[in-house]
Amino acid sequence: MRKFGLIGKKLGHSFSKRYFTAKFERESITDAQHELYELEQVNELEKLLQQEPELVGLNVTIPYKQEVIPLLDELDDAAARIGAVNTIKITNGHTKGYNTDYIGFKNTLEAFYPKEKYKKALVLGTGGASKAVCTALSDLGILYTSVSRTPMQGELSYEQLTTDLMQEYNLIVNTTPLGMAPNTDTFPALPYNGITPEHYAYDIVYNPEKTLFLERCEAAGAKIMNGIGMLHGQAEAAWEIWNS
Repeated sequence: MRKFGLIGKKLGHSFSKRYFTAKFERESITDAQHELYELEQVNELEKLLQQEPELVGLNVTIPYKQEVIPLLDELDDAAARIGAVNTIKITNGHTKGYNTDYIGFKNTLEAFYPKEKYKKALVLGTGGASKAVCTALSDLGILYTSVSRTPMQGELSYEQLTTDLMQEYNLIVNTTPLGMAPNTDTFPALPYNGITPEHYAYDIVYNPEKTLFLERCEAAGAKIMNGIGMLHGQAEAAWEIWNS
């Protein structure tokens, strides 16, 4: 039996186990199972690998996506540039880290945002989730500016966003948790009167399906996309890595 799993600190609302268990049943994959492994500290990973020799693949969730890196034998190029890992492949005890959030975002963005429409992107938020998004945008050749409540050099504050400035950017990506259940009444503080039918709004939040950010952008005529495709895409990319 091949074992796969998810490591993190609190895993009560795990998407991974539900997704892979359903996938195994749907596709009649009978030699695999997916388990949850709550680790109080990330350095418990070594002990876990000793205790579970059948493990061949792990997903990584908060707060260990960055902390796990020094414990791995090798890093995929994209994961190294992003500085975060959400997928580990285990081959005869050798561990290699990948970032499939990057793959999930990049693939879904390419399907959503046509190349002939490429302009500039505003990335809302500078937390861990933004790293994969910014790396994917760079690799696609899309110039971007990050927006933060506490901007560093080269970044913008929300207060600096104006209706006119919004016209310079036709892609807006929300990487903040604003609008995510249960706090569905929150949204990024944008000048939404600057949103037009020329805009593309992508929210990596997937619960609810349509956040207030997306609702407001859609009401202004923008094309919208939520994070469910990215979520499924990163899971399928992890499955491909584990089986390659």
